[in-house]
Amino acid sequence: MRLPFFYGWMIVAVTFVTMAIGVNARTAFSLFFPPIVSEFGWERGVTAGAFSFGFVVSAGVSPLIGRLMDRYGPRGVMELGVALMGSGLLLAPLTSQPWHLYLTIGVLVGAGSVCLGYSGQSLFLPNWFIRRRGLAIGLAFAGVGIGSVTLLPWVQHMIEQTGWRTACTAMGIIVFVVLAPINLLLRKRPEDIGLLPDGDAAPTETSAKQISNVVDPVWAATDWTLGRALGTARFWWICLGYFGGLYIWYAVQVHQTKFLLDIGFSANVAVWALGVVSLLGIPGQVWLGHLSDRIGREWIWAISCLGFAICFAALIGLKYAPSLPLVYLMIVTQGVLGYGLTSVMGAIVLEIFQGKQYGSIFGTIMLAALAGGAAGPWATGFLYDLYGSYTLAFAIGIAVSVLSAIAIWQASPRKIRAVAGQLHTVP
Repeated sequence: MRLPFFYGWMIVAVTFVTMAIGVNARTAFSLFFPPIVSEFGWERGVTAGAFSFGFVVSAGVSPLIGRLMDRYGPRGVMELGVALMGSGLLLAPLTSQPWHLYLTIGVLVGAGSVCLGYSGQSLFLPNWFIRRRGLAIGLAFAGVGIGSVTLLPWVQHMIEQTGWRTACTAMGIIVFVVLAPINLLLRKRPEDIGLLPDGDAAPTETSAKQISNVVDPVWAATDWTLGRALGTARFWWICLGYFGGLYIWYAVQVHQTKFLLDIGFSANVAVWALGVVSLLGIPGQVWLGHLSDRIGREWIWAISCLGFAICFAALIGLKYAPSLPLVYLMIVTQGVLGYGLTSVMGAIVLEIFQGKQYGSIFGTIMLAALAGGAAGPWATGFLYDLYGSYTLAFAIGIAVSVLSAIAIWQASPRKIRAVAGQLHTVP
């Protein structure tokens, strides 16, 4: 049936809802973290390690998810993610030993989040757009912000009223009831249903010739397999950049709430800060995604890393001078700027290694990225347990932010394919 709008926007809408629930179901661990520590008396590093272990699992299955996407498409991958994440959330309330948490939140929710989160969506969503790729991804991933300001306060309310176990069970039910049916609407690429990217009409003999966005014809014409990609410096620069990007993202996200509580802020302020970060990420992701279509992906990655660096600096300052203005600075730079990383993550890899094995290549790169997501929370908690302070861990976060920005500039997607706003620079 012909729709009155481009089906790519339906893909964006489904991704929006999936991200709103799937990503925040995992983020909710930041809210479960304090009551779990209080109930069992486990060390913070051990408890936060369950979340980090989930990233180890995610990293391990990421290449497999890429191959599954290449073979079976997004519907099979997303439904697998729903089954894994929903099961993990429903079983987590049975926890009585640390390994229970590692199995449910770590293995099941961690593996499911690869499918439902940024990694899984980036395997097919960029196929639907070229000129408006950054904008479309930014809009779709902005669902995370909407979910955070609706789901996370509700989860916190349930924790306060009925305990973390009931809240975790409710999230598992939502994952199954909402996400299982809507992800049946997904398709891998517009050509699968007789369409072209961006909703363009099929070219005719009288059509104006479209300007190519290819800057390096030799590179773009290469049939990129995973083996060939592994032999390039660009592949490893992206791995380093993505490792750093998820390291800084989750180092802040997991420990931010507990840190604010430790230095004297109320639970309401700590939970509000976590929610508002994602709320501000909505305009940040959309705006920076759109801007990446004009000025290039490297600039947006660098701007986002700068946001996280300022965020870490504000957190260090908060220890010595707790004040709401510094909290506001930490929130704004993390949300408006930092969350822009996601709007270009899929585009960077696609524009460098576009081809039939893009899923396998991206999935393997995400192994490094998810390793960073695992290292960030664990290292931050470990350094706190070792020194009794977050200062050194946050200072390392600043250094990792700088390193990540440099790595993506070295990968240079602009030297392979130009974004829409830079087509005039193509020879």
